[in-house]
Amino acid sequence: MSLHGADLGDGTYRNPVLDADWSDPDVVRVGDDYYLTASSFGRAPGLPLLHSRDLVNWTLVGHALPALEPAGRFAVPRHDCGVWAPSLRHHDERFWIFWGDPDQGIFQVNAPEIRGPWTAPHLVKEGKGLIDPCPLWDEESGEAYLVHAWARSRSGIKNRFTGHRMHPDGTSLLDEGKVIVDGDRIPGWFTLEGPKLYRHDGWFWIFAPAGGVATGWQGAFRSRAFFGPYEGRSVLEQGDTDVNGPHQGGWVRTPSGEDWFLHFQQRGAYGRVVHLQPMRWTDGDASGSGDAESGGGWPVLGHEGSPVAVHRKPALPPQPAAAPATDDDFPGGRYGRQWQWTANPQDGWATQHSGDGLRLACVRSAGAHDLRAVPNVLTQRLPGSPCAAEVELRLAGAEPGARAGLAVLGDAFAWIGLERDADGTVRLVHRFAESVAERERDAARPVPVPAGRVRLRIEAGPGARCRFAHDAGAGLRRSGPVFAATPWRWVGALLGLFALAPEGPGRAGAAVFTHFRITPS
Repeated sequence: MSLHGADLGDGTYRNPVLDADWSDPDVVRVGDDYYLTASSFGRAPGLPLLHSRDLVNWTLVGHALPALEPAGRFAVPRHDCGVWAPSLRHHDERFWIFWGDPDQGIFQVNAPEIRGPWTAPHLVKEGKGLIDPCPLWDEESGEAYLVHAWARSRSGIKNRFTGHRMHPDGTSLLDEGKVIVDGDRIPGWFTLEGPKLYRHDGWFWIFAPAGGVATGWQGAFRSRAFFGPYEGRSVLEQGDTDVNGPHQGGWVRTPSGEDWFLHFQQRGAYGRVVHLQPMRWTDGDASGSGDAESGGGWPVLGHEGSPVAVHRKPALPPQPAAAPATDDDFPGGRYGRQWQWTANPQDGWATQHSGDGLRLACVRSAGAHDLRAVPNVLTQRLPGSPCAAEVELRLAGAEPGARAGLAVLGDAFAWIGLERDADGTVRLVHRFAESVAERERDAARPVPVPAGRVRLRIEAGPGARCRFAHDAGAGLRRSGPVFAATPWRWVGALLGLFALAPEGPGRAGAAVFTHFRITPS
């Protein structure tokens, strides 16, 4: 269901068009269809794939990366590693996604159709701190290029873009690279990152943000030659709006020639939500003097350079209201595309069966006391609008210490669920851990639940302030104090389902989740 009515039904839309953590979006048009991908960091499957026909109503149609490589490295959660800032392109009848893993280098996958099959990840350039890559196949010259940014945390370098000539098959680079934009040489510019490379009206264009995700702006750079020199300017700033950032994204043109720009806004625990901005080109320079060499002038994003809140929809055929799925009945024990594990999944975590409901094995773990450290938490994005998440749980695990529940997961976490005591009693427990804590502790006194069944509820109000509740057969009852959800370093807070048990021999049983729902509140 849609928690956020981006499509207002009267020919207009309201931002954000994707009101959840679809970080670092990039977009491409193929025929009458629009496709978007986003960062997925250390979660699996990675590289989400979204589809739209009007740039406002989006559905999640799959993922391009079943698991992260090397598999051993991502067998445990690495919440700020993995897939950073991908670029999505369509060339030679194939879809291409390039991304940077800050610890390994620049990778690429490709496929004949958006739903695959996608190739295995191919390492295009090895190195530390190589991030935000974007390819360009220049139809005018037949040449191929790639630009990327740098992560100072791994390389000691930031605030610059390096450009390469690329083999047309996208498998390798043909030179050592050259710095083509150096933010240190632009007064007042810092943390230049997230480049997106285009060819337009005889110019090479790089759209890129600077100034940091919380307070920065969107820039545009142009040059007659790929390796420069480039001139640049700011083309989208917060102005007097409440859209802080506004940060990196991608430009797309409709069949009728309308231009639009999708970008993200950092919203704390909600992560990086996606906005749609109208875009136009000036006839000359920003002063309107009509520079004859401008080749179409400069892009103007939003309303004269500031983000729009409500705007006319793109001039495209009307589409039914849609948003990425949240609810799940887990038919046959399968979970929907909206779910991702906090690390590469392993066989046996989720068992398929003939009925409905998600059957999760109570995985034995030395880290059962800290949900941030275990890989078998099945997560989806916390919606950016006030909502309530509910799920029904039955704990079948007989092992003392076996537990399962519904969580809000970030640098700090909290969960509510069931745990089997040493005497065999099943108890309702509610626990949390601050960001600096190494293990969880009780947020409320445990309550016996002899039937081993319960309905769990998390109400996420404004500011991602969460109230927990449960219904063990006597009606819904509140549990513990308000918990303020927190993001990870780069990732918004997540809703999660899990089943765990302490270390020990043999299997520890399972938990069954049914009727997962998220409703507006």
